Amino acid sequence: MKSRLLPLCLSTGLLATACANTGATYSPIVDGPVGPNYRADLAACQQIATERGYLNDDVRTDALIGAGIGAVAGVLDDEVDDTEGAVTGAVVGAIAGGGARMNETRGERRQIVIDCMQGRGHAVVG
Repeated sequence: MKSRLLPLCLSTGLLATACANTGATYSPIVDGPVGPNYRADLAACQQIATERGYLNDDVRTDALIGAGIGAVAGVLDDEVDDTEGAVTGAVVGAIAGGGARMNETRGERRQIVIDCMQGRGHAVVG
């Protein structure tokens, strides 16, 4: 069982690391010419977006829910023993639940950049 879980956990860690700045580095499309403050405002807004971390409470909650559902599904699997099924199911469920929510966080960070830039007077359209 350990031999199956280690690569899964390592790949999940690498994926979370790779996503560290995505969404926050978004450069929005502006309708019309960009003003003299555009670059400074963009950098400030991107920095604000990084404050919405990928390991936030929503991600942890969805990972825990996924782990619970996965553990129950693993116990109900007749092909493996209950302990192995529960542990494997919990790990897979946590990765699926947390990973899906991390993807939503990427969109939230992108929207933070857009809203911030619009709030600073830039004609951001997307």
